[in-house]
Amino acid sequence: MTDVPELPAWLAALLPLRRSVSALADGSRIHRIDHGAPDAPVVLMLHGNPTWSFLWREAIARLPELRCVAPDLLGFGLSSRIALHEHGIDRHADALAELVTRLELRRFVLVGQDWGGPLATALGARLPERVAGVVLANTSVVTPTHPRGTWFHRFARVPVVSDLVFRGLGFPQFALGAVQGDRASIRGLVSRAYRWPLRHLSDRAGPLALARMVPGSLEHPSMPALRRGEAWLHAFVAGGGPLAFVWGERDPILGRGLARHVRAFPTATVTRTQAGHFLQEEVPAELAAAIRDVAGRSGML
Repeated sequence: MTDVPELPAWLAALLPLRRSVSALADGSRIHRIDHGAPDAPVVLMLHGNPTWSFLWREAIARLPELRCVAPDLLGFGLSSRIALHEHGIDRHADALAELVTRLELRRFVLVGQDWGGPLATALGARLPERVAGVVLANTSVVTPTHPRGTWFHRFARVPVVSDLVFRGLGFPQFALGAVQGDRASIRGLVSRAYRWPLRHLSDRAGPLALARMVPGSLEHPSMPALRRGEAWLHAFVAGGGPLAFVWGERDPILGRGLARHVRAFPTATVTRTQAGHFLQEEVPAELAAAIRDVAGRSGML
């Protein structure tokens, strides 16, 4: 364990949860929320782009019976920064697998939203014996047959201009409310909390890198890892592993993606909501209920 970075008073008041930092073998540091009794059943929560563990605070507050571990991906939150070219599914999944091993998390419910979904399945493929259940929210773990990405992801691949907008102007962290069902759900100090870890120009490679990790063709470097993750999830469900989807159908990025996930995994339980992309800010109770249900069905509760 290493020292935990202090938060400014206004942010500490919004995040009154226990936090820790672990050093990996390569010297990088992963910051995480690690809240709950050490011997309680574990839920591992993975965020996406361009957020950090702060995203899970409201769901965690509703799960007092669980130990909730929510790491910041490398390049995000208070974890170590890595270069633009270092970001990739395998790089992130390897770091998460090392963290899980170091923390001796033997069995857990795996939860992912946005890029946290594909990273969750990539992690599951690495440590299949440790995953007891899976909850996915507004993400994409079904490998596209004709990958293009949204306008957001296509824009991220435009040379020079995307670098200026993402890194120079701090996009998209200043505009998260635009993809919400209720735009007021991310404003004021909450909006500031998402911008704060990436406030310096040198911190902003992550959001651009993750946007570029979305495949634009079948030859994209992300495709092999996405296929392996999806194959693991099919095997997990076929073996009786519980899977739940919680979806915000007013998400302009992935709201329509629920239908193809239900077709691919018809036995999954589904919770539909009118939330937007970052549904943790709008329907944390529904997320917590799905996590608790999957933990119960997996025999952890």
